[in-house]
Amino acid sequence: MTQSRNPAPHLGWLGIIRMGFVQTALGSIIVLTTSTINRVMVVELALAAALPGALVAWHYALQFLRPRWGHGSDTGGRRTPWIILGIAVLGMGGIGAALSVALLATSFWPGIALAVLAFTLIGIGVGAAGTNLLALLATSVHPDRRAPAATIVWMMMIAGFVVTTIVASNYLTPFTMTRLVAVTATVSAIALVVAVLALWGIEPARNPVVASSDAIEPSSADQKTAFRTALTEVWDEPQARRFTIFVFVSMLAYSMQDLILEPFAGFAFGMSPAESTKLAGHQHSGVFLGMALVAICAHPRVGFGTLRTWTVGGCIASAIALLGLVLAGYFAPNWPLTATVIVLGFANGAFAVAAIGTMMGLAGAGREKREGIRMGMWGAAQAIAFGAGGFVGAAAADLIRGLVTEPADAFTVVFAAEAMLFLAAAVLGTRAIVNFKSDEKSVFARPVADVAKAGSAI
Repeated sequence: MTQSRNPAPHLGWLGIIRMGFVQTALGSIIVLTTSTINRVMVVELALAAALPGALVAWHYALQFLRPRWGHGSDTGGRRTPWIILGIAVLGMGGIGAALSVALLATSFWPGIALAVLAFTLIGIGVGAAGTNLLALLATSVHPDRRAPAATIVWMMMIAGFVVTTIVASNYLTPFTMTRLVAVTATVSAIALVVAVLALWGIEPARNPVVASSDAIEPSSADQKTAFRTALTEVWDEPQARRFTIFVFVSMLAYSMQDLILEPFAGFAFGMSPAESTKLAGHQHSGVFLGMALVAICAHPRVGFGTLRTWTVGGCIASAIALLGLVLAGYFAPNWPLTATVIVLGFANGAFAVAAIGTMMGLAGAGREKREGIRMGMWGAAQAIAFGAGGFVGAAAADLIRGLVTEPADAFTVVFAAEAMLFLAAAVLGTRAIVNFKSDEKSVFARPVADVAKAGSAI
């Protein structure tokens, strides 16, 4: 006999902000591994950029394990231990990555071996912590607060990026490998402490077992079979399967321009590295504005549109903005590139935060005690698509550049293909969300303002 968990009280705004601090902790470790450590490999050690690129790709590839981590918390009774353990493993991976860079300076192959191990831990840690954090949000946040909650949590993650890079840069000057390891270890330790304190008391304790047989741990073979059964059951749910495909296609479109926007600005508009970097800053500003707009409009007191509307509409708006980049290639340098990029960022931000809110709502649809495995399946689709998108976009641009006379034309072809993917994602999103079945279907069937007010804050 399986004992169900007691329903958790809905998180108030303070509880949501506390969850955001967990995401901040995640972001603070990730930014050192995907930015600072990668830069040291390429610049200070003069290694091929393909090496850190392959390591980051490996960490993305390991996200296919996310459903397993979600299933572990579904069957284990609580998600908090998985989040804390994931951040601890992530921190160990971050420290290992810093140590591998120091080792690479003197011993190449041992350094490579340690780097592979470190990024394996990073991939596992991110997957375990990120999947279960979203699953906990999905089961703890009231429907009318999901879009604002997604905005708060993601903005706090980006804040973790910003604060960590600013503070770490001060302690990395003058740069030494010893300082890199010390700063990474310190950031990882602080992140773990912050996450533990933020999660303290958020999740109710697991229900006590009511029969001695319930306390017996299943064999590893039974656990493996249970996971495969659970994954098959979730994949057989039409709603979950359609949404998984939507997430993959939309995130593939979302990430394809990541590595080619700045080179395009250089080829087509003659921008310097400083100018193209500033352009990327404008894009991120647009992302913030898009996220904030959805958070405000989805608030019950405003009630402008539904999460489904914002998700699909964000895909369509992103496609239109990308077609603007296609036109920019033909009318350069007279096209308003900065404004186009801001619009693209705005549309991307609105789509992303609405999709996350939608994901949180859909996590509880279907069989009970499958929220973690659903969130893991969608997180895996998102991460793999995101990792593949940047590579596919850059590789396609390189391939097409060999076939055209103007380099900028290669980028416009990729932008056009990306726009088509976003339009396909809009169609898929409409089909994936329209048949939502759960007690909370009002989130998608009518404006958020019509949803009942949230419960007591904790």
